[in-house]
Amino acid sequence: MSSPGQKVVLITGCSSGIGLRMAVMLAKDEKQRYHVIATMRDLKRKDKLVEAAGDAYGKTLSLAVLDVCTDESVKQCINGIKDRHVDVLINNAGIGLVGPVESISIAEMKSVFETNFFGVIRMIKEVMPDMKKRRGGHIIVVSSVMGLQGVVFNDVYAASKFAMEGFCECLAVQLLKFNVTMSMIEPGPVHTEFESKMIQDVRQKEFPGADADTVNYFKNVYLPSSVDIFETLGQTPDDIARCTKKVIEQGSSARFRNLTNPLYTPIVALKYADETGGLSVHAFYHMLFNLGPLMHVSMKAMQYLTCGCLRSRTISPN
Repeated sequence: MSSPGQKVVLITGCSSGIGLRMAVMLAKDEKQRYHVIATMRDLKRKDKLVEAAGDAYGKTLSLAVLDVCTDESVKQCINGIKDRHVDVLINNAGIGLVGPVESISIAEMKSVFETNFFGVIRMIKEVMPDMKKRRGGHIIVVSSVMGLQGVVFNDVYAASKFAMEGFCECLAVQLLKFNVTMSMIEPGPVHTEFESKMIQDVRQKEFPGADADTVNYFKNVYLPSSVDIFETLGQTPDDIARCTKKVIEQGSSARFRNLTNPLYTPIVALKYADETGGLSVHAFYHMLFNLGPLMHVSMKAMQYLTCGCLRSRTISPN
């Protein structure tokens, strides 16, 4: 139970990675400003979180079962909170999907949208009415830079994040009238067990339905380049947690969009520099297919592009 003056923060997807680090960082806040309700589908996976939380567990951090893919689970979780009072909702739960689109079933695509899009909407619909009545609250959605700029072979994942960005952009306008803040957290690559396992799995996977050339481009061009990007631009879950904590601290003055990695600013800027879309499409094409062997060098060059004025214009929170 939260103490007087503490903000109640509910976080989805806390068994590992970004969600776990967010929960621990907020629960261990030196000023004890937050009571964190860390949720996951299966409490059998709580051990890593409990160990990382240490003394905060049972004091400023509590656990709850939550599956964002079912209406009943979402309602039951929120009803279990005193007065259904949630000051800050952090929608972190998400799943990835990568590979040639010809080999991905519609069922797999629907599964991604069920978690990444409809799961977030379920959570928002459940807490938003109470926030509106109180004329206060903060809804945070962990999106992705792929919700702003599509990346080859991430078609379905990017589509789910684009959908989320559009939904939240519309809703943010209405929520301002009720003094409820909407914020998007937009990481690029993040070093997590989830990401590492996914890359290992797809290397060994067969892709029925996709032609040999496409499979070759995916496995022998995209995947090596993807690893280079992760090594050069990748952040840690703690980086994302720190950014999110700053957004919470900013309250009603928090920005709507928050890129966590300034190294991605030039990539996103390509899209907005040319309304026809040609610049970004062709830039990504050349980066992947013409600069494959030089990807590591090009990634290092990306770091230099973000110094000076570009770095000062990053949209991540200061």
